[in-house]
Amino acid sequence: MKKQYIEAHCDGPCGIYDPASARIAAEAVLSMTKKMSDLSTPDSSNSKAMSAYLNTMSRYASIKEQEAKKCKDELLVLWTDFFKPEHLESHPDLHEIFWNAAKLCSACKVEVSIDHATELLEKVKEVHDLFWSVKGRDISWYTAG
Repeated sequence: MKKQYIEAHCDGPCGIYDPASARIAAEAVLSMTKKMSDLSTPDSSNSKAMSAYLNTMSRYASIKEQEAKKCKDELLVLWTDFFKPEHLESHPDLHEIFWNAAKLCSACKVEVSIDHATELLEKVKEVHDLFWSVKGRDISWYTAG
């Protein structure tokens, strides 16, 4: 029996790749970061209020960190599975865009920085624009917020 080989551009079918999930995760990071920054610390002698504060803050932090990891995972899949060496010819800054976005995901996990969370969403927009330009499609950028 003769073996047949199928050649594909991507690791998975091309239709499964989309930066939308990274955008949603980056938006959640920004939302949780804003909520954490806006949360007022109660008087530490009020144990009930302090417990509620700590519970809320830890929930926000947990969601922020999970979403930052999810964003990083989604970006890395696009970077390593979808984009190929030939894309570097028309987009020589491809690696820098993804590297900076991934680094921002890490920063957003360990910090409570609205600036970095905003920068992350901006980098994800760059990825969105890059991705759709490679596919030859004009897909509008939008956010839920």
